Amino acid sequence: MIKSPLVAGVTAIMIAGSATAQELGDAEEGAKAYRQCASCHQVGEGAKHRVGPHLNGIFGRRAGSMEDYTRYSKGLMREGVDGLFWDLRTLDAYIENPKALVSDTRMAFRGIKDAEERADVLAYLRQFSANPANIPEAAPTAMPSEVDLAPEVLAIAGDVDYGEYLSTECMTCHQADGDDEGVPSITGWPEEDFVVAMHAYKQKIRPHPVMQMFAGRLSDEEIAALAAYYGSL
Repeated sequence: MIKSPLVAGVTAIMIAGSATAQELGDAEEGAKAYRQCASCHQVGEGAKHRVGPHLNGIFGRRAGSMEDYTRYSKGLMREGVDGLFWDLRTLDAYIENPKALVSDTRMAFRGIKDAEERADVLAYLRQFSANPANIPEAAPTAMPSEVDLAPEVLAIAGDVDYGEYLSTECMTCHQADGDDEGVPSITGWPEEDFVVAMHAYKQKIRPHPVMQMFAGRLSDEEIAALAAYYGSL
């Protein structure tokens, strides 16, 4: 994949496998778009923690790992332990739909659905890393996106009874009563969030290797069935 440096505040994010570059990230536009994030996250010189941690040096950082910030959700810290690091790919997924990447995140943010706007925000944040030119560029992976999760996948009506049958393996870790001790609860999850999260494991955006393996064995219809079953509890 071709790499393009950060020049004049513009980040060119290259599409993997493409013969030509598509400049998606404009740091100046990203500074404007970032205003919707600034009430919770400071960035830049003198940045401090607010409701959320400051975002200086976010690229390459393990999720939930800043020792002087004490309000991380258990889910975010768990994902960090499982191997979630912040890069262009994972940050793009998190900014689009936080709960698609971290089920019980405390970040009460609706997400940025426009891919170009997200890329602008990432270009802006990239300026506040120690060595921004050395951060590998990658095609943003939206969750869900036009490329990675087709609308018809979200539209599949899951069979609750089939989902109950499939849930036996899930119950070896997840508790049926919804208790989240040790592992996150999936009982009563909104169906779309469940489907998006499972596809995040299939696409290896969520880092848990066991869940990646489990989700990788499931068809779209089986994921929909599980979503319907757990959503019904």
